[in-house]
Amino acid sequence: MTFETPDLMAKIDRLGAVAVEIGVNLQPGQELIVNAPVEAVPLVRAIATHAYRAGAADVLVHFNDQELSRIQLREGAEAIFDHAPGWRYDGLQRALSEGAAMLSVTGTDPNLLAGCDPARKARTQKAHAVAGRGIRSLIGAFDVNWSIVPFANPAWAAAMFPDMGVAESVARLWAAIFQATRVDGADPVANWQGHVATLHARAKRLNELRCAKLHFRGPGTDLHVGLVEGHIWHGGSAKTSKGIVCLPNMPTEEVFTMPHRARVDGVVRATKPLSHNGTLMKGIEVRFEAGRIVQAKAEAGEEAFRNLIGTDEGAAHLGEVALVPDASPISQSGLLFLNTLFDENAASHIAIGRALGINAPGGDIEKIAGANDSLIHVDWMIGSSEIDVDGILADGAVHPLMRAGAFVIDERCRV
Repeated sequence: MTFETPDLMAKIDRLGAVAVEIGVNLQPGQELIVNAPVEAVPLVRAIATHAYRAGAADVLVHFNDQELSRIQLREGAEAIFDHAPGWRYDGLQRALSEGAAMLSVTGTDPNLLAGCDPARKARTQKAHAVAGRGIRSLIGAFDVNWSIVPFANPAWAAAMFPDMGVAESVARLWAAIFQATRVDGADPVANWQGHVATLHARAKRLNELRCAKLHFRGPGTDLHVGLVEGHIWHGGSAKTSKGIVCLPNMPTEEVFTMPHRARVDGVVRATKPLSHNGTLMKGIEVRFEAGRIVQAKAEAGEEAFRNLIGTDEGAAHLGEVALVPDASPISQSGLLFLNTLFDENAASHIAIGRALGINAPGGDIEKIAGANDSLIHVDWMIGSSEIDVDGILADGAVHPLMRAGAFVIDERCRV
């Protein structure tokens, strides 16, 4: 990375400290696995510093060069797009099974794979999804402490601020990251603890309400999302099966739960573009019948979206539904981040694909009636200041949850 200043490096150091202390909550004697783009070396070094100060047994870093994905898609022989290195995923799964924590650094170029063969992209993404299924199961069931933290990649900054120079766009993105991850204040740890308490309280109130389904209404959207029996709302930090409390996403503004794979009906229009694996998809509109997407179109990236929902049988069903107020700091920034970690925390959203075990009793989605299974889990945004959400109980009683993108209060659910 270029453009380092003492002030910037001090804030990157604080972000690394919060990622270790609050994000993964690294325990003494734990190994820490870090996945990061090559541009993120300064943040990775800060993470390693604070990890060792916290008593890490080892910090193992896997750097990736995003440009290599483009080279592979452009130059690779046809047969390689159905292959993924199983040994790499086997090794990572073993490390996590044996108690390692994992921290991923995100900051990709949203337009990285523009112009690449969409069929090749779909095939290689599916091959890697198959190879990494065991890892996703460990993460989804919270058998490991893990987190995701952002880094201001210059290519990402340029996509967000195309009218600025490189240095200015990177500085603007860093400022937004530091605000969203709450490292700008005098006490970032206390800021996070207070915010997490708010999300926990909101999830607790939604769990007390026991909705059978949610109803989203707004421009282009009239969607009923049935929820699995015994569903559990979560938000903020979560406790792993080993009792370690971690914060999976930094930033995070959502409370989320598990839809029933066969009880989603209606139409929905995306309110923000979806940037996924180097492809930007805009204006997504779909129709659900009996839980499955039966019609799909998009203003841009339609073929990529169709390939995504065609990954496997479960890819056209929902695995998550989340509520996010339009008043969230990320939404109020007015920025389109072109990065799901941020944009999903600016708006209520749904995720096609695999359900998260943490959202139902027992945590094993294979044993939960109505839980969806898939090789993918991809969030896309459907909330805004024009969207209302009702909670509908099993007896048909309707309880307003959100109006114009804001949480509302009623006698049974003081959200």
